[in-house]
Order: sequence, then structure tokens, then C-alpha cells
Amino acid sequence: MGRYSYLFSFFLLSALCSSSQASAAPLNQTQANLLGKIFEILQSDLSVPSGRLNHGINTNPCNWTGVTCFNSSSSEVVSKLSFSDLGISPINSSSLTVFFGNLCSLDTLHQLDLSSNRLSSLPDSFFSNCTGLSGLKNLNLSNNGLETPIPDFSKFGHLEVLDLSFNNLNGTIGMKLDSLTQLTSLNLSYNLLTGTVPPLISDQENGTLKELVLSMNNFTGKIPDGIFKHRDLTLLDLSQNQLTGSVPDKFNNLTKLKILLLNANYLSGPIPSTLMNLISLSRFAAYQNNFSGWIPTGLTKYINVLDLSYNNLTGELPTDLLSAPNLESIDFTGNSLTGSIPVNLSRNLYRVRLGENHLNGTLPTSIGELSLLIYLELDGNNLSGDIPKNLGSCKNLTLMNLASNNFENELPSELGNLSNLVVMKLQMNKISGRIPYQISNLINLSTLNLSQNALSGEIPSHISDLQKLSNLNLQGNNLSGSIPTTISNMANLMELQLGNNKLNGTIPIMPSSLTTALNLSHNCFSGSIPSSSFSNSPQLEILDLSHNNFSGPVPDSLTTLQFLTLLDLSNNNLTGTLPTFHKWVNVITTGNALHANSSGEQNPNSNPKKNVHTKLAILFSVLGAFAGLLLLAGLIVYSLPKRFYRVKDVGIQSDDSTLPHIINGCYITTNSIHTANIDFSESMEAVLNPLNVFMKTRFCTYYHVEMPNGSAYSVKKLNFSDKIIQIGSQDKFGHELEVLGRLTNSNVMVPLAYVLTEDSAYLFYEQLCMGTVFDVLHGSGNALDWKCRYSIALGVAQGLAFLHGCTHPVLLLDLSTRSLHLKSLNEPQIGDIELYKVIDPSKSTGSLSTVAGSVGYIPPEYAYTMRLTMAGNVYSFGVVLLELLTGKPAVSEGIELSKWALSRSARPEDREGILDSRISRVSIPVHSQMQSVLKIALSCVAFSPESRPKMRNVSRMLFNAK
Repeated sequence: MGRYSYLFSFFLLSALCSSSQASAAPLNQTQANLLGKIFEILQSDLSVPSGRLNHGINTNPCNWTGVTCFNSSSSEVVSKLSFSDLGISPINSSSLTVFFGNLCSLDTLHQLDLSSNRLSSLPDSFFSNCTGLSGLKNLNLSNNGLETPIPDFSKFGHLEVLDLSFNNLNGTIGMKLDSLTQLTSLNLSYNLLTGTVPPLISDQENGTLKELVLSMNNFTGKIPDGIFKHRDLTLLDLSQNQLTGSVPDKFNNLTKLKILLLNANYLSGPIPSTLMNLISLSRFAAYQNNFSGWIPTGLTKYINVLDLSYNNLTGELPTDLLSAPNLESIDFTGNSLTGSIPVNLSRNLYRVRLGENHLNGTLPTSIGELSLLIYLELDGNNLSGDIPKNLGSCKNLTLMNLASNNFENELPSELGNLSNLVVMKLQMNKISGRIPYQISNLINLSTLNLSQNALSGEIPSHISDLQKLSNLNLQGNNLSGSIPTTISNMANLMELQLGNNKLNGTIPIMPSSLTTALNLSHNCFSGSIPSSSFSNSPQLEILDLSHNNFSGPVPDSLTTLQFLTLLDLSNNNLTGTLPTFHKWVNVITTGNALHANSSGEQNPNSNPKKNVHTKLAILFSVLGAFAGLLLLAGLIVYSLPKRFYRVKDVGIQSDDSTLPHIINGCYITTNSIHTANIDFSESMEAVLNPLNVFMKTRFCTYYHVEMPNGSAYSVKKLNFSDKIIQIGSQDKFGHELEVLGRLTNSNVMVPLAYVLTEDSAYLFYEQLCMGTVFDVLHGSGNALDWKCRYSIALGVAQGLAFLHGCTHPVLLLDLSTRSLHLKSLNEPQIGDIELYKVIDPSKSTGSLSTVAGSVGYIPPEYAYTMRLTMAGNVYSFGVVLLELLTGKPAVSEGIELSKWALSRSARPEDREGILDSRISRVSIPVHSQMQSVLKIALSCVAFSPESRPKMRNVSRMLFNAK
């Protein structure tokens, strides 16, 4: 032991001697010496920063970090050590052996917490020869990445609480824990354990367990009868395994059970009828299984939260299902239930999800009595009749989805009383009459979908009062008249779908916020396409004007829509020459009389032979003019002084008003290669050339910039003219970028340098070679193989786990395959990490709906929380995983990929249909790994944020997916 500091021991003993004069019960001297050695090893050999340990300064070791003592006769002794989240990472195995050897000598220790460290293994001696801790009652080794089978705990016979969750433990459990006869809480969740679920201490008639958590493993087989011997169980979590068979109907034995979680398995058979007798049961979740049969009467007599979604349940809803006073949340989405919705409803219900069934009849008027109702989802049924007027009394309702039913007659004006409503989906019904003007009272509405109905009359001009509306879909109705001119005032409108109506008149100026799509197809618009209508929406991506009566030429102004990717002009009466659009724009012109554009596209009615001489004449004229321009430009450049100087430590002034006025430029990276290569002045010249643009997103424009020495970089422009982007002071913004620039993770795009101008910020990155994951995955090329897809998934998971684990966690506003860039097919990088720092949601009328994610990736809770969270990022990542697994985009034919996958996840044969068959059938190992990753993806897109795993655990599970 000579390696430990004699000075440290001398100080410790001196402190204890002086302390003993003032205290009648000093810490036991032997244990004080042991603590000194333990803390010395933590700092010197186990990589714990000195700032994380409070020791040596305080004279009483019982006040050191994580140490708890209690009085025992004439002295104090150590009862608890909590070394959680200290970053313990052993330099070598011998130092770990010494550390645990000292721990084993603390024979009064009752609780030991080593959770959330980096202990991938533990010394064998700790389990075989740690007699000093035979009285240990509480051991927490969770979140360490342990990569071993379940250890032998026979030397710890007094353990009451054992937490081994969030590790990589493998193999079977067997009888390895049967010696723990006093165990009350066991948590083995989020590991790689296989085999059958052990009954645990099966030789006892009355087990002591109160909490048993085995979720997110690979357990197979049936639920053992031995589980039901533990009559004191309050929590039983067997979710997210591969359990099969029916559930034993023996819950009468578990009279104290409060929480039962069986979700995401392959369990079948009926729902156990004895569950209705459990007075204490408050939560029962068994979604994503194969349960069949009828719902037993009395099931919700005592339950608060019930989730049996995505099973094979049939029959009618029991009349008492929704009436129990204690019932708060119920979810039967994705079953085959029939009959009508019961009339008697609990006044405490805040969530009702009965979508994707075969329910019929009318929506009971008693729904209006649910003053606490927040979430109502009844879509995909056969409900008919009127929408009840008193639904407008549910003042707390934030999400209402009654789509894909047979509701008819007019929309009740009383719906205008739902002042907290954020999402209203009523598409694909038989609703007729006019859109009531009272709908403009829904001041918090973000999404309004009334498409595929029989609505008539004009679009009410008051609809522009919905200032938080981001998605308006009225297509597929019988609406007539003109589009209200006030629509230009809708400051947050991102998508406007008005196709398949009878609209006419002049197209008004569209709002500047319109970015996703504008669909005016299949209407009665005529005359020329107004050039000014779209000039205020430069970030529009999709413009559909097809199947109207537009005539005349295509206005050149459409080419200024820099974000445009699809322009559909088909089946009109357009004539003249088609302007030249950017190479990334797909222009559809069939059914018109348009001539060839300057890119060489030909009018099918023209004769190429007749035009040869004309083309040659034009060619020589152009070449002559071009040569003259080059000569003139050379003379001008030679005669003018140099306009820019390299930016050093201060900003520079530009004497050319046509170029961005540089306020400040700064290198963030310390890499001398990049600091030598990056030339700010040359870069500002390059970003003026639209040919250097290679990608545009909602808030950013990406440029390919070549430096004077031939090196290339990607430069991203943030436009401060968008009021949502708020940099604050220049110094603050620069500081934020420098903090991000110090992040070191190969899967995160970090800025190397930046330039600030009066209205924009330009961020410099290493060159992006392969485009985005979306481009590669959904492009027209060959299907991306599984090896690349898995590498992308793992890289993104590791990058996101890194961002969430920062001292100040970095959240992503928009995590999608479009914001994931590729250095190579195996090297993904997460982009746009700075948006969380510079976007001010308050400038978006207090709603994050216009900025928090792309459609299909937005977590369901955003509908009523409007808050960015880590759990929300996990959901978005789950959608990315599903894209990689299925090859499908996040939204296809109006259906979100996450919902589609969840609806097909109950039966093994249906899960097989989720995977991209082009790659899942390549080999058995590939198929097996894809199935493992699918399980992880489905856990990430769980409806409840609390049910989703943390990103660090997602990353770990992906790494170990087999």
C-alpha cells in the first residue's frame, strides 16, 4: 500500500485527532483509513476529477462526497456510499480490484451506489470473497455498461434492493439469484438477458419481492406461475421482451399490485379476468401484443391508466368501460372493437384514444361533460351522425382527431369555444355546409384539417385570425369563391392545401412563412399566373398549380423561389418559353403548349431540324458577347483596388456594397490546417453565386465554397431577417458558437469558424460529400445496404447521446433524415445543432409548432406541451430508425410512418412486413439484426414520453443489437 500518500494519511489522522476532542463519537479510525485509501484510488486510478470529490478539506470524513455515517456505540461508522455519476473509469483491472477490496472491508456498509459510471466489468473477488459486505442491503450498479453474465450474488444474502438496469448483461438468469431470499426490489431492465423469465426464489411459498422490473431484454417463453407467489408485489414490469403464450389468470394472489406492464411482447389469449379484482391496480399497459377476445366487464373498476392499444381485441366496449370515477386515461387504438361508445363517461378522463377500430353509432353527448379532457382520438372508425355541439364545452381539449369516420351535417359553431385546441383533424368525413366563422376563435390552433368532406361556400376571411396556424388543409371539398386576401397575414402558415375545390378569382399574396407546400390544383383559376402572389414566399418547397385554366407564359419570378423542389404546372393552357429553373427543381409541364427552355428541354411539337441554323446563330452570338464581357471584366478588376482583406482579430469594412458587409470573423477550431485554409473574404464572394448552393432548409442555405489553395468547405448561412432567429448580441452569439465548436464528436457537425454580417451568420464546416441521409435513402439510386444503414443509425445515436449528455444538453429542433448529413455512406453527422441556441419561439407567436420539427417526426406530446425535450428527440430518432428499417419516408400517402409501424407491430408475422424486404432477406444475420433494431425503434416512438428510453441507452442497445 506504499503507493498511497503518507502525507494524505498523516493529514487525515491529524484531522481525526483534533476532531475527536470536539466530538464524543468520531469516525471509527479503521474506517477512516479505508475511506482515505478509497478516495485516493478514486482520484488517482479511477479517473475521477478532483473537483467531483469533496474530501480532505472537511475534517470529518462522514461529510465527504457520497459518505453517510451513523452512530454505533462509541464511534460513527459508515452506512452508505454513493459514488453515482462520478465518471469512474478504471485505468487497469488491478486498481479496480484494490478499490473493491477496500470497499469489502467496510463491514458496516448497508448501501452501495456505483450507478452511472463506466465499469464494464467488476473483479471476480468482489463476488467470491467479499465477506465484509455480507450485511449489504442495497446495491446499485445500473448504467455502467457491464458486459458479463449475471454474477453470483450468493455472498450477499441480505440484499433487499438490487439494481443492475441499463447495462449489457447477457446470458440467462437461471437460479443465480435464488439465494437472495430477502430481496424486495430487483431491476434488470435494459440489458441483453435471454432465456425464460425466472420465477425467482421459487422454493418459497411467499416471496418477499415488491418490485420486479425485467423490461427491455430478450426473455422468451411464458410468464411463469412462480411470479404469482410474490404476494407483496406492487410493481411488475415484463415489457419489451419476446414473451409468448397467455397470461396466467392468477392475479387474485397479487392483491397489492399497483403497476402492471406487459407491453411490446407477443402475449396472446384473453385479458386475465382476475385483474378486475385488484383494488390497488392503478396502471395496466399491455399494448403491442396479440391479446384477443372481448374486454372483460369491470376491467377499469379500479384502474387509473389503461393502455391495450395495438392488439387483436374484438367485440363491443363494455358499458362500464369508461365510467369508473377513478379512470383518467384509456387507449384501445388499433384493435377490432365494434359497437358504440358507452354513454357513461368518467369525469376524470383526460385522454381517450379509441382510433383505428370498427366502432359505430354516434358520439355520445356526454363527451361534453369531460371538463378535464385534453386528448381525444376517435379516428378510423365508422362513427356517424352529428358532431355533438357540447363538445365545445371541453375547454381543456388540445388535440381532437375525429378523422376517417362518417360524421355528417354542419360543423357546430360551438367548436369555436375550444380556445386551447392545438390540433383539429376532421378529414375524410361527410361534413357539409359552410365553415363556421367561429372557428377563427381557436387562437391556439396549429393544425386544421377539414379535407375530403363536402364543405361548401367560401373560405371565411376570419380564418386569418388563426395566427398560430401552421398547417391548413381544406382540399377535396366543394369550396368556391376566391381565397381571402387576408391569408397573407397568417404569419406562421407553413402548408396550405386547397386542391380539389371550385375556387376561382385572383390568387392573393401568400404569407412569407409558407415553406412546405402550396396546393391549388384541380380548381377553377384562370388567366395568367400572377407573378406577385408567390414573391413573398421565397422558401416555398412545393407549388402545385396543375389542373386549372391558367394561360399565358410561366412568369420568370417563379425561378426566384430558391427552396422550390417541385413545380407542377400540368394540364393548364400555358404557352411561351419555360424559364430556366435550378437543377434541383422538378418541373412538370405536361398538358400545356410550352416551348423548350434554355436548358435544352424541347417542346414535343417543335422540329429540331428546322431550328439547327437558328441555334447555331444564337450560339455564335452568345459566345461573342461572352468574350466581350470577359474582356470588360478583366479591365475592371485590374483597375479597381482590392476590396477585401483577410479577417484577423477585428472586423473589416467593405467598400463594395454589393458584397456582404463583414462585421466580424472568427476561427473556432484550433486546427492549423483549417485556420490556414479558410479565407473569409473569398468565402463571401463565393456565397454570392447561386450556383454554389447545394441545399436549402427551413432556416439555412448551404454553399459549396472552394478556397484559393483548392480546399473545399461547406458554408451555412443563417438569415437574421427571419424574425424567429435571434442572435442577441454579437458577443453572445459568438460565445454560443465557440461553445458548440469545442464539442468533440465525430457524429456531430461542429462549426470550424464563422462570419457575421449585418443580416446573416455564415458558419464553416468540413466539406459534406454525400448529401443527407434522406437523399441517399430515398433517392433514385440503388437501395442502401443494411451495413450502411446500421452504421448510420449507430452513428446518429452516439452523436445524439453525446449532445444529450453535455453539461448543458443540446436539443435538436428538427431531427430528421434531412438534417443528418453524410461524410461517407458510413459516417453520419447531425446538423443544425446551433438552432436550439438561436431560434426564439416567442417570435413565432408563442408557438413552437412552426419550428419544432418536420411533419412525421414531431412527437405527439408537442400537440399540447409545445416544449422541446430529450424524450421528443428520442421519438424523432425512432422515426429515423424506422426509415432506415423500412425504406419508407416519414410520411407516406398521408400516414405517419410511426403509426403505420406501431399498427403492424403486434404479431410477429406483421412485424416481418415492416422491414424493407430488399435488404432484410439478404441473410439470416441481417434479418436478425434488423428485428433487434426494430424493437428499439418501436420503443423510441412509444406514445408516452415516459416510456421511451434515454438516448445513451438507445445507443448502447444499438451497439449490442444482434
